Amino acid sequence: MRDTGPRIAVVAGELSGDTLGGGLLRALKARYPHARFLGVPGPAMVEAGCEALAGIDDLSLFGLGEVLREIPRLIRLRRHLIQRIIAWRPDVFIGIDAPSFNTGLERRLRLSGIPTVHYVCPTAWAWRERRVYHLREAADMMLSIFPFEEAFFRRHHVPVRFVGHPLADELPLHPDGDSARRALGLAPDVPWVGILPGSRNAEVDRLGPRFLATARWLRARLPEVRFVIPVAKPSLRAKIEAQRQALAPELDITLINGRAREVMRAASVVLTASGTATLEALLAKTPMVVAYAVSPVSYHIARTLDLIKVRWVSMPNLLADRMLVPEVLQNEARPEVLGPWLYRLLTSQAARTDQIDAFESLHEQLRRGANQGAARAVAEIIESPPWHALPA
Repeated sequence: MRDTGPRIAVVAGELSGDTLGGGLLRALKARYPHARFLGVPGPAMVEAGCEALAGIDDLSLFGLGEVLREIPRLIRLRRHLIQRIIAWRPDVFIGIDAPSFNTGLERRLRLSGIPTVHYVCPTAWAWRERRVYHLREAADMMLSIFPFEEAFFRRHHVPVRFVGHPLADELPLHPDGDSARRALGLAPDVPWVGILPGSRNAEVDRLGPRFLATARWLRARLPEVRFVIPVAKPSLRAKIEAQRQALAPELDITLINGRAREVMRAASVVLTASGTATLEALLAKTPMVVAYAVSPVSYHIARTLDLIKVRWVSMPNLLADRMLVPEVLQNEARPEVLGPWLYRLLTSQAARTDQIDAFESLHEQLRRGANQGAARAVAEIIESPPWHALPA
């Protein structure tokens, strides 16, 4: 380790990774006041002191077609980063998420003798399990944000450390729903159902009409219920408005730009697409029903080729290892299935308590001081005996 402090190279692939990276770099800076950071940062990592070799927007791609068009540029970018990082000779390289890009980068740097850390385990435990062999070649250490990942990667002889989830550290164990309703201007004395059909156009196209039809089903049986939709991004608002006018013009629905976490705290129950929102609803301690639908062709291929390796798709169920929250998938995601689950959560205190008590326990399991834990793991590699290049 250099007298002036360690050199740490780091690449984040999208804004969620930048958030993780910002917390990690701040924790490393507290441990090593003279550390230097270089790589591909977003705003949070830049604020933490990371110098940029490229911008995070260069890696933030969505959709297979966009990725295919950009493959030549991404290959050039990775080659450029490899050359610059090897020339800089960092004490460690940290790849944050973006496994399709970062694991190839990590493998080449590791072959050159630079120790590598991959932060956020790829979902090899869920699908395409054979990816684990590439990860084993790429990373000297995996940093896991979910406890079940640690057991999976250890079974495959990948060094891994569960550090906890930064969001669990950030959000309170006992959220204040009343203050969230006041902040959003929602009436305090009626049951609110949060509707979260996803953040991508395809998700809203498939789930929006089903969720609105479910809202109509529920309102017919509970006239006092109200609905609130946090619009994930401005470009989706017109689509959701059009769906509402076409399918449920009579419903009392409040649309709010963003602020999904506040909506979750304010809601009595949420109907949500599977994804990150299920973890956020868990941490908000809001009972939920989860639904998801992909194209019939994609679903058929995944099932036929046995690509899906998990019993559950939502994070609460994966963490609890049981059907803690209802999961309704594909053609089953229709009002006569989703509606009764929501009705039960709105009218049965026992059903609500089962979820909420489990959410609190899971929150405590995830609340491990993730930034500091990740920084400790990185420090162990920095301060260990010299690393040697792997055989080519």
